Amino acid sequence: MKRRKFIQQSSLASGALFVPHFLKAVEKDGTALTGTSEKRLVIIQLSGGNDGLNTIIPYTNDIYYRSRPKIAIPSTDVLKVTDNLGFHTSLKPLMGLYDKGYLTILNNVGYPNPDRSHFRSTDIWHTASKSNEYLTTGWIGRYLEEYGKKAFTAIEVDDSLSLMLKGEHTNGIATKNAKLLFNNVNTPYFKKILNKQTDQHLSEHNLGYLYKTMIEARSSAKYIYETSRTTQSKKDYPDNPFGKQLKTTAEFINSGLATKVYYVSMGGFDTHANQLGAQSRLLEIYGKAMAIFLDDLEQNGSLDDTIIMTFSEFGRRVGENASKGTDHGTANQVFIMGSQLKKAGFYNQGPDLLTLDNNQDLTYTVDFRSIYATLLERWLGVPQENILRSSFTTLDFI
Repeated sequence: MKRRKFIQQSSLASGALFVPHFLKAVEKDGTALTGTSEKRLVIIQLSGGNDGLNTIIPYTNDIYYRSRPKIAIPSTDVLKVTDNLGFHTSLKPLMGLYDKGYLTILNNVGYPNPDRSHFRSTDIWHTASKSNEYLTTGWIGRYLEEYGKKAFTAIEVDDSLSLMLKGEHTNGIATKNAKLLFNNVNTPYFKKILNKQTDQHLSEHNLGYLYKTMIEARSSAKYIYETSRTTQSKKDYPDNPFGKQLKTTAEFINSGLATKVYYVSMGGFDTHANQLGAQSRLLEIYGKAMAIFLDDLEQNGSLDDTIIMTFSEFGRRVGENASKGTDHGTANQVFIMGSQLKKAGFYNQGPDLLTLDNNQDLTYTVDFRSIYATLLERWLGVPQENILRSSFTTLDFI
């Protein structure tokens, strides 16, 4: 039977087939495997290219206001936190985190020879590649592949798996509903297929791949569901997709699930036209949900072992366009959140609007792979070279 026909006939064409190799999460005695570190990482992507200049606003900079006569945020509307930088008013919920020392903001994050394509730049961030290098594995996928035997695991809280969590032989799992995933892998048809497997099937390229996937999916789904169902968040998360994803992530974490990396994506940030209203609404959704998420983790004793990183695949142009929006740009901010930050607040200076690149875009001063290297070495406790395929300077935010 060909793989395509097999998939079409299977009821698992939804979430379960996004688990090519989640790692067996439960040993025969039923105990969850543990890794060398109890620490976990939550990665959040603001997909579409969030406008950093209207997120963290250089409210005393005349160049900013001259470049954006229609969409610049008035200084009177800025939540001022330093003598020259402040938050968009929609991020007011994050001010409490900033005041508690739970937020670090890295400015001017990017990479050499930036690409302004959503797809290509996202691939670069997901794979930790050079701009002229094309990789088929994600940096988290390689992390899993290198340390998967010690049961490091990764979940994307969504219906499909992103490149970030894909390795050559070992992938993460995608699910935003543990019960649905569990039910999918326990349907009569699923069981019937597994009961018919033979050694010949397992050795055949197409069927072997699918049978092994289904076996691993069933084991993992059982562990995720039975562990996470013991915990239900009591927090009032926003009733939107992002809020629901963070609520599920909090329940996974607070239940004690032995997952090391979670990935969540929030879309809509490609603001080429009428940016002011659209970005304001998106940042409000993000800010409210993030404040509740960290509070949820803290009240359940999970925050000390959790670091959250928020990034966008690129920033926007310094100047506005004719449609009251901004076009694809380069460098941007990265937010790091948690209770174990070494340097809270602004890690470095804001963007230098006097020194732009040849395309009049922001110049990066922090390579995003240095952030990855720091998270790998100083938080997850593993060397960076085998995962990033190079060596990058680590930073001092944790």
